[in-house]
Amino acid sequence: MTLTARQLNRATLGRQMLLRRERLDVVDAVHRVVALQAQEPASPYIALWNRLAGFAPAELDQAFADGSVVKTTLMRITLHAVDAVDYPAFHEAMQQSLRASCLGDPRFTRAGLSMAEAEALIPGLLEFGATPRNNATIEAWLADRLGELPRASVWWALRRFAPFVHATTQGPWSFGPRPSYVAAPDHARPGDPDASVQRLTERYLEGFGPASVQDIAQFSTKYVGPIRSALDDLLGTGRVVPLDGPDGARLFDVPGGLLPPGDSPAPPRLMGMWDSTLLAYADRSRIIPPDNRTHVTRNNGDVLPTLLVDGYVAGVWRPLEAGIEATSFQPFSDEVWDGLENEARALTAFLADREPAIYRRYAHWWAKLPAAEVRLLGR
Repeated sequence: MTLTARQLNRATLGRQMLLRRERLDVVDAVHRVVALQAQEPASPYIALWNRLAGFAPAELDQAFADGSVVKTTLMRITLHAVDAVDYPAFHEAMQQSLRASCLGDPRFTRAGLSMAEAEALIPGLLEFGATPRNNATIEAWLADRLGELPRASVWWALRRFAPFVHATTQGPWSFGPRPSYVAAPDHARPGDPDASVQRLTERYLEGFGPASVQDIAQFSTKYVGPIRSALDDLLGTGRVVPLDGPDGARLFDVPGGLLPPGDSPAPPRLMGMWDSTLLAYADRSRIIPPDNRTHVTRNNGDVLPTLLVDGYVAGVWRPLEAGIEATSFQPFSDEVWDGLENEARALTAFLADREPAIYRRYAHWWAKLPAAEVRLLGR
């Protein structure tokens, strides 16, 4: 069987719980979707609101507070929220890339330390970080050991690749503007980086497959070579199977992975900033039409809140005082606008108790966007 582009789109939507909202425990939901982008504190909450029926944000608050879901730097060298059970293997799989991202960066090199000297600080720092510590406290700890070196540079690197996670602080979405960090809980790391790359690859396919080698590399920011090796090992044990994709593409998937029919209905959704579905593929046309990609992914890497229509990005949205402003990149039918209106009303109610004006600091992008139509929804 050769999969069509439409089937791949529906596979992503089905595995990411975007064909219908499902009733799941929050931790199970985070596990199911593999990883939620978390640069903006509100985004994991918006992601789960889009995916879960009756989602209560207090449940995610609790999961962050008790450590069953952790927020930390992982794939694509950026912040994600993941199931704590996945964290040890994900971090071990990513650690080489996380460390390498610091080596030539002036934010680390100006400290004047070698990587070996920086790594020698980790055991003591983890002991110190057994309870939550903010940046200033950790930099003071480093000052006692490093003297006049630029401690902020050392800590910038260490918090990228050492096993630290974000501790909950304050604000409407568990994490405020002044971060705090804590040593990651010990979940018995595999101690085998190759096995951890296999685990990350397998988990990616569970949540985002079928996919190509390049897709997996894009999601993880791993070189293609280690991904190919992981897939070879997984193929050999039957934990991954090959598939044929559009235009002869060679794809991979977990056995029995969900493959909804290509004509499965996909309801409208208002996706949060940097939603993982928009960033999980080298070929982003699976969910973002090529003509729309530069509109929603800005030249500095910002990925705007998007409208999904029939499973594809078709516009953007932002909250205003009077409701949700929806900007379409193409004409919508009355039925589509009605569906977006219902979603906007629900989102307005969801945000009202927490932060009605999320993402406000990105409003400057709207002056540079094309628009087929702009409507104020959810009033």
